[in-house]
Amino acid sequence: MENNTSLQQQLLEAGVHFGHLRKKWNPKMLPYIFAEKKGIHIIDLNKTTECLNETAAVMKQIARSGKKILFVGTKKQAKDIVSECARRVGMPYVTERWLGGMLTNFNTVRKSVKKMQSIEKMLNDGTFDNITKKERLTLSRDRDKMDKVLGGIAQLGRVPAALFIIDIGHEHIALAEAKRLGITTFGVVDTNCDPNKVDFAIPGNDDATKSIAIITNYITAAIAEGLAERQAAKDEEAEDVADDEREKKAAKLLAEAETEGGNRGGKERSGGQPRRRTAGGHRRTAGPGGR
Repeated sequence: MENNTSLQQQLLEAGVHFGHLRKKWNPKMLPYIFAEKKGIHIIDLNKTTECLNETAAVMKQIARSGKKILFVGTKKQAKDIVSECARRVGMPYVTERWLGGMLTNFNTVRKSVKKMQSIEKMLNDGTFDNITKKERLTLSRDRDKMDKVLGGIAQLGRVPAALFIIDIGHEHIALAEAKRLGITTFGVVDTNCDPNKVDFAIPGNDDATKSIAIITNYITAAIAEGLAERQAAKDEEAEDVADDEREKKAAKLLAEAETEGGNRGGKERSGGQPRRRTAGGHRRTAGPGGR
């Protein structure tokens, strides 16, 4: 419980409890509203803490299973925080502009990513050394434009397992695409949004940089834990496989040694002086003077 108390204190200091003006509220946020002060709704931080812990636990499991979570935050206040946190745990992110069809038309978007990567490769390996300076500049500009929008999803080979969204009202296109594809959605939901639109809502201030930072960092730490557990399980598995291999090798060597020992013993037993029969049928060992 101590942990939750300190987390609540941090959320309070970051201003996570400040909602929107009363006239802008969404009535579906009522269960998460603690009070109204000077015309502004105050979010119940007990509920925020509960939702944050639940969300973090689910995200940790997704990361542990090796699936990808796409971070989405194109608001000015969220851009830097979202890209920095996503990069820290090797997750894809969108912080510039959500391209329509980024999920529902994923194959086309992948083609654009591949085109961007091939231009980059050609510019770096000297393939374009023979073209004019102007053409080279144009290609570089095209690459930079594409990188700005698609750079965060360059390593995303397939549709992600989940979306983590800052301000579900602002990112409504991303949310709609995720819903259409049945992708799990997590979102920071302010008092002017409908929390039922996401699978896991985190009630909180989605406009203040400090508020966005504390929530995103908390989620990122949970993902990092999941990834660490996945790596530890992999290492353990690799160790078990290596132990099995060693045991098999040792058993094989032992078996070979026993076979070799058996053969050698047989040879030694049959390797004495040769015997021959005498005329009377008696056996005697052929010695130096024997006939």
